Amino acid sequence: MLSARDLIPDVDVVLITLDSLRYDVADAALRLGETPHLAALLPGGAWEARHTPGSFTYAAHHAFLSGFLPTPARPGRHARLFAARFEGSTSTAARTFTFDEGTLPAAFAARGYRTVCVGGVGFFNGRTALGSALPALFHEAHWTAASGVQNPDGARVQMRVAAERLRAIPERVFLLMNVAATHTPTHFYVPGARRDSPDTQRAALRTVDAALPTLLDALRARGDTLLIVCADHGTCFGEDGYWGHRIAHPNVWTVPYAELLLRGRA
Repeated sequence: MLSARDLIPDVDVVLITLDSLRYDVADAALRLGETPHLAALLPGGAWEARHTPGSFTYAAHHAFLSGFLPTPARPGRHARLFAARFEGSTSTAARTFTFDEGTLPAAFAARGYRTVCVGGVGFFNGRTALGSALPALFHEAHWTAASGVQNPDGARVQMRVAAERLRAIPERVFLLMNVAATHTPTHFYVPGARRDSPDTQRAALRTVDAALPTLLDALRARGDTLLIVCADHGTCFGEDGYWGHRIAHPNVWTVPYAELLLRGRA
């Protein structure tokens, strides 16, 4: 665990959520050499298996944005990277960034950060009251149909939007990027496929990896970044008769996770 308490407010903070990405899919893509840009970031060259606090996007992101990131998938008392201050917390340690505000965006805003959301799935589209609830936590939120789940080129669109905002903002940034490409539907990433599967999700992840340098270059140009890359939850593709998420299944609860200090070029 990095010392977020020592890093903030001297670094940008970026949380990339790869929506619905299963741990086994991410791990397979890594072992097959299909995600070289992610591989270069991962501490120890591997994804960490963690358990998500929510089985679907809205619940998981509400938890994340209150400081409850995925928990290591092993027994023990695990300190958190971020935590709202409250009496008796057993997951707050010396390296935890603690705050009195109710959400992470509010905490970063209070410390001079510009908070930015680049949305992907419908919970970030701003078209309804529900689709506006999470984006409303940020100074600015960006979503178009081109960044949503139906566009096979959505990852590239999202990375470009995020990079443009990073280049334009002079102050420190807290960025949430919800990447839609790995969320269903993913069958169109594999020619001839008619149904979503681990293979089609892996193909979608390859498009995310290919688009990633645009964002990384913009971050490195600004300086150092506390970077968290994880899934918000997984999903089922017929295992044990289950399809989708918002269910209690190991393929939903177990997610890939990485945290690192991305060094800037300065």
